[in-house]
Amino acid sequence: MRTIIYLFIGILFGITMFKSEAASWFRIYEMFKFESFHMYGIIGTALAVGLVVVQLIKRYKINSFYGEPIIFMSKERSIARYLIGGIIFGLGWALAGACPGPMFTLAGAGYAPILVVIVASLLGTFLYGLLKDQLPH
Repeated sequence: MRTIIYLFIGILFGITMFKSEAASWFRIYEMFKFESFHMYGIIGTALAVGLVVVQLIKRYKINSFYGEPIIFMSKERSIARYLIGGIIFGLGWALAGACPGPMFTLAGAGYAPILVVIVASLLGTFLYGLLKDQLPH
């Protein structure tokens, strides 16, 4: 039953991404050229909602769907790690024209070339898993 609920939420998320044009390569291109506020508005809204939800989870000790407590782990803070990670993510986003959410939305909408990006991202994730112990964190 949970799988069906998660599938429905994913489909709803994909429809929202597609209809809001957040999966549009042209909208992403406009964002990286600072020509349009559209994507910044979507990202800013998502950030604001995320901040509020995380604070509510922390304040009211809300449990997961499975009844387990949600634990937020603090990591070592380092400007370099965030800058390097952000630059790599941004470059991949700019080159592919999509970040992970819209990648699957575009695949679901029938844009076959995005499958190359999905395969490459899965390969990159696999390589990270193999090399994570040798990488600085």
